[in-house]
Amino acid sequence: MDDTTDTDRTRSEELQLTRIVLRPTGNPLPLGFMALALGTVGFSTLQLGIVGEGEASTMALAVLVLTVPLQLLSAIIGFGARDPIAGTGMAMVSGVWAMLAVTTLTSPPGSTSPALGVLLLTAGVAMLVPASAGRGKPLAAAIMIGSAVRFALTGVAQVTAVSAWDVAAGALGLALAALALYAAFGFVLEEGGSRTQLPVMRRGDGRKPLRDDMEEQVEGIAREAGVRQQL
Repeated sequence: MDDTTDTDRTRSEELQLTRIVLRPTGNPLPLGFMALALGTVGFSTLQLGIVGEGEASTMALAVLVLTVPLQLLSAIIGFGARDPIAGTGMAMVSGVWAMLAVTTLTSPPGSTSPALGVLLLTAGVAMLVPASAGRGKPLAAAIMIGSAVRFALTGVAQVTAVSAWDVAAGALGLALAALALYAAFGFVLEEGGSRTQLPVMRRGDGRKPLRDDMEEQVEGIAREAGVRQQL
């Protein structure tokens, strides 16, 4: 009787054993930031008058076939890596660029849309949500905040039809592109050398991937989304 009970208990414990398999992935932020730089430079040149309005459809199509899918891929990898900026942030940015590109393709050159402006302002506020989770990587969070402000300025330009807001958004877009390329370069160097070679402002939990052993990094992973029983 006791032997049967012990055997049943052992089988029950074996059935309750849960194994978590980790799948290594590359850092998706460099890809997302490079795609962001392409998109924001393209639209900034239109807003600043560097490129004529006749080229708007070409810029929009380029963003739709290049920036949007690359940032979407970055978001998919980011969700798998449980990174809120690479996952939620890049997915949101990808969607906003798609909205801007499609609207540009389907609207007369130089026209404005208050409806688009309202959506851009809302998206700017929404993007602050994933940015707030980037305390360990303040440079990445700053790029998200910069993107939020850039979209908001474009939204104000669409609502008011005042060109000065477009100029401000375009100028910020160029500065944002430079910051995004710097961050992409810094994170790529980390991936190649497994250590910080260019300052990317990691701090706190953001330093753990480069500082701690695997056992310390996966501590508490059973309570994270995608692993625990409910999200």
